Amino acid sequence: MKIAFIGLGNMGGGMAANLVKAGHEVRAFDLSEPALAAAREAGCTTFTTAKEACAEAEAVVSMLPNGQIVKQVYWDDVIGHAPEGAILLDCSTIDVATAREVIEVTEAHGYQMVDAPVSGGIAAANGGTLTFMVGGTKAAFARAQPILAAMGKAVIHAGDAGNGQAAKICNNMLLAIHMIGTCEAFAMAEKLGLDAQTFYDISSVSSGQNWSMTSYCPVPGVGPTTPADNDYQGGFAAGLMLKDLRLAMEAAKAAGAKVELGDHARSIYEAFAKNNAGLDFSGIIRTL
Repeated sequence: MKIAFIGLGNMGGGMAANLVKAGHEVRAFDLSEPALAAAREAGCTTFTTAKEACAEAEAVVSMLPNGQIVKQVYWDDVIGHAPEGAILLDCSTIDVATAREVIEVTEAHGYQMVDAPVSGGIAAANGGTLTFMVGGTKAAFARAQPILAAMGKAVIHAGDAGNGQAAKICNNMLLAIHMIGTCEAFAMAEKLGLDAQTFYDISSVSSGQNWSMTSYCPVPGVGPTTPADNDYQGGFAAGLMLKDLRLAMEAAKAAGAKVELGDHARSIYEAFAKNNAGLDFSGIIRTL
């Protein structure tokens, strides 16, 4: 299949490479020349504009920084340039309202589209083990699923347009809350004289067990290897977690949802990200 891929950053580059590995002809575009060079190295054909990449494409995949850029790309470069009837897949993490607007407009122009934000981070993007949360019609999901499966280990239909974004921000709000709680527990255990490994051995098989502890432990040398073992480099940047928390608060306000812990997590990451936006989000333990 001819697939246009727009946005070849830390996540998009690995995703596009996995589409090539799956046998697709990937027509890649990014504003960064180093990103384009890496895409060529991975077997993609690169283009100087997004419009050119979309021409002749049977599918368009985008991985972009925010909702405003997503709208700009789809309004200016995809609609009317990708063949009518192409399946469109936006894997960016953006606000629910924008995701629904973009899908509504593209469908009015004869396309099918899904919002398909991801979970898993850079390592999963490179390894093809992402989880995709997909919003859109059943027909659009059926067309998108094989493309997404080439880049991930799980592709889950979350329901109507925008529900992929809803699932992503709810999931990451919960992740932020339990990472802060896990960090607080380890820090308190240390202050009480309890060895970190001993606390891990106990809590990881007790009622306090959670993903942030057993799969992404914020304490160096405890549990499986995580960004904590690399001075909190790599992984999921605190600045990106803050972006997702802000999107969650925006959605909660629109929906009238009460999210007191989510809002508190946002304020904690807001303070941390002022000087540590590039560090992994588990580095929040340094504030304790």
